[in-house]
Formats: sequence, structure tokens, C-alpha cells
Amino acid sequence: MDQEQKKIALRMIPYGLYILTGEDKSGRVAAATVNWVTQASFEPPLVAVGVKKDSQTHEIIKEAGYFALNILGRGQESIAYTFFKSLQREGNSIGGQSFASGQTGAPLLESTPAFLECRLVETLQGGDHSLFIGEVLNAGVRNQPEGRADEITLTLKDLGEGVFYGG
Repeated sequence: MDQEQKKIALRMIPYGLYILTGEDKSGRVAAATVNWVTQASFEPPLVAVGVKKDSQTHEIIKEAGYFALNILGRGQESIAYTFFKSLQREGNSIGGQSFASGQTGAPLLESTPAFLECRLVETLQGGDHSLFIGEVLNAGVRNQPEGRADEITLTLKDLGEGVFYGG
């Protein structure tokens, strides 16, 4: 396989940007920018998210059994960049972003336009990432979109020409 062709072809897959959060029983909070996310079922409502196996986020969500996807909106590039690195909880904020605990206990960032709270129902192992399948137990929209809902979602391409994930 031509590695350059593979990289280019994989980079043609469009990605939204989300902050994946979780909190374990000891109060450790995970928050990471992710983009391998898709809806996986209508009934029950399921989402799938790819999470790096050696990350603290992976460890905390596996232990907690719950997670939240905080959907980033256009103009929130700085938040996406903030959660590219590991951060520590500071009271009810992380990375300077305030959060409230959702119904599942997962942190819900107050600045994002929408969120999904999920119960981890399955973990598929493969390569350097796991695929977490989560049943959506709760959802909220803070900023009602005008027009198509997917048009307000921050995407990887919004971060600029030199930012790619995968390939």
C-alpha cells in the first residue's frame, strides 16, 4: 500500500470536534478533544467514539461506565486546542471551562452548544484505540441552531490547513 495515498484518503473523512468527558468514583475527571464519533443506532440511541487506549480518558471512562460528548460549536477552536493535552480538575472547571455534573455524573461543559450523556454498553478493542459504544441516556441543546443542526458543529477543518487527525 502506498502510505501517502492511504494518509490522503483517510484525511478525506470529515470529522466534527467534541470534548469527551468522564468522572470516576474518586472524582478524577477526564476531558479530551475527540473526533472519531458517529451515531451507531436509532433505537436504542447509540453513539460510537474512538478513544486512545493508553489515555487517562480511556481509563476513567472504562472505570466510570459513563461518558459525555460535549459538542463544540463553530468559533470554539480555542476550546478544542485546550483539550488536546491532559489537564487537571480545578474545582468545577477543567482547562478553564466550567462544568456541571450531568445525570450520569459525567462533566457537562457549560460553554458548549449541546451534549450527549451516555452509558458505556460495549467496548471494541482494535489497534491503538478502543471503540466505546454508548447508549444515549440524556441530551441537551443550549443554543438552538438555525437551519441544519450539523452546520454549527466545529469541524477539524475549521482548525486550519495544517491540522489533521489520522491517516
